[in-house]
Amino acid sequence: MARYVFITGGVVSSLGKGLASAALGALLQARGYTVRLRKLDPYLNVDPGTMSPFEHGEVFVTDDGAETDLDLGHYERFTGVSARKTDSVSSGRIYSNVLEKERRGEYLGKTIQVIPHVTNEIKDFINIGDNEVDFMLCEIGGTVGDIEGLPFFEAIRQFAQDKPRGQCIFMHLTLLPYLAASGELKTKPTQHSVKELRSIGLQPDVLVCRSEHPIPDKERAKIALFCNVRPEAVIPAYDLKSIYEAPLAYHRVGLDQAVLDAFGIAPAPKPDMTRWEDVMDRLDNAEGEVRVAIVGKYVQLEDAYKSIAEALTHGGMANRVRVKAEWIDAEIFEREDPAPHLERFNAILVPGGFGERGTEGKIRAAQYAREKGIPYLGICLGMQMAVIEAARNLAGVTDAGSEEFDHEAGQKRFTPVVYHLKEWVQGNHRVERKVSDDKGGTMRLGAYSASLKDGSKVAEVYGATEIEERHRHRYEVDVKYREPLESCGLVFSGMSPDGRLPEIVEHKGHPWFIGVQFHPELKSKPFAPHPLFAGFVKAALEQSRLV
Repeated sequence: MARYVFITGGVVSSLGKGLASAALGALLQARGYTVRLRKLDPYLNVDPGTMSPFEHGEVFVTDDGAETDLDLGHYERFTGVSARKTDSVSSGRIYSNVLEKERRGEYLGKTIQVIPHVTNEIKDFINIGDNEVDFMLCEIGGTVGDIEGLPFFEAIRQFAQDKPRGQCIFMHLTLLPYLAASGELKTKPTQHSVKELRSIGLQPDVLVCRSEHPIPDKERAKIALFCNVRPEAVIPAYDLKSIYEAPLAYHRVGLDQAVLDAFGIAPAPKPDMTRWEDVMDRLDNAEGEVRVAIVGKYVQLEDAYKSIAEALTHGGMANRVRVKAEWIDAEIFEREDPAPHLERFNAILVPGGFGERGTEGKIRAAQYAREKGIPYLGICLGMQMAVIEAARNLAGVTDAGSEEFDHEAGQKRFTPVVYHLKEWVQGNHRVERKVSDDKGGTMRLGAYSASLKDGSKVAEVYGATEIEERHRHRYEVDVKYREPLESCGLVFSGMSPDGRLPEIVEHKGHPWFIGVQFHPELKSKPFAPHPLFAGFVKAALEQSRLV
């Protein structure tokens, strides 16, 4: 039976609950325990799949095809444990499940209420996989006091009551603001946050206090007294130069020990922090720098490409260099020559996206990289734009485009080199989709296999000819253009096992030009950089030495 840690937040949002949860998971692993992390989000969307990246950041996709919150990316990057559909749920999904059961008559005509029906649904979700790991870490999204979060707080209160004594603890993150005028850290917001938590029946066992300034012992003692926690369980959380310093930093201030003490685990196994010491050594002792341009359409919010930013950092670690990534709005290249913007970079990355806006700029970025011999990595839409660029400028299909853009305009303007995928094989069954289907959860989602061409650049990068990567898209490159494109030097170096769906393309004779239909950034970790990002940064490093 797993032990449960419920992580909540107070005072303000964006305190770093996800990072604290991920770091705690890494610390428990360092002591030899197995862990799984979960996110319970109070928003009413069924999942973040149809939410704008500007609204909620990137959508993180699991192997089994769940569209989830970006915090699950942190969980995977810090623990290496692959997330599953059962590791993320929203109020929308919970209410949807309850209403579906009511329509089927499963409640036998009872009046459906938040308590017990909604809270029972939440508890059932939390309990999935109870016997699989030593520790289950469950982060509750939002802030204590938010009206939409109340069913989750009530559910975890009940859940802790249902479990044997000592099986569940509560960890609460708060903010200690600093008033420059008086030169003081103020503890009152934390006291009020804990008071709010206690008013709904939850007593925190561990308090993690975010602060920009050192927290004096007397202030920690004051917090402990008024919040009814042990002084050693008041954990300071300071700003860090890198998120990957979090496991070491939290270990130094005793977070993992405080959690184990709250469970009464003594003596605690000694931690092995070698993995994280090596990660920080690679970050702190970089031996060079490369500049990478990310030409995208959601560049105003870095969280929209969170996994890509982190995967580039991991690629830098693999090569012991610092990656300086700069975000460039693809729409700029629809008005201006890309050369003045891109000539100072050692490599160009074009990420995924949806819709026509900015696509012509991405095509021009791919053209610049091809013609100038600059390392290029195109991901999902970035691969499709590279194929369209080659079709227009090498294969003579001057009006090459995507069915997605025709569909948006309501008229035929392009020869669709990229088309809407209507059916495909997933496992042992066939999946069918129509353009008119609901937008949520109807894409090719999750892990799919690909076969790589012997002797190709990408086979060299992976060191294998059979791979499995995560997808999230509705449109595919039409395989009927393979022959004319390959005759112009664009090699289809990765295909689905049945040979119907192009997965990877690369330009023959180019130093490093690879486009992939999947999202390799989702599987990269600081202690296990994805080979595509490690190879991409290595190519950028070699390019920098040519300048």
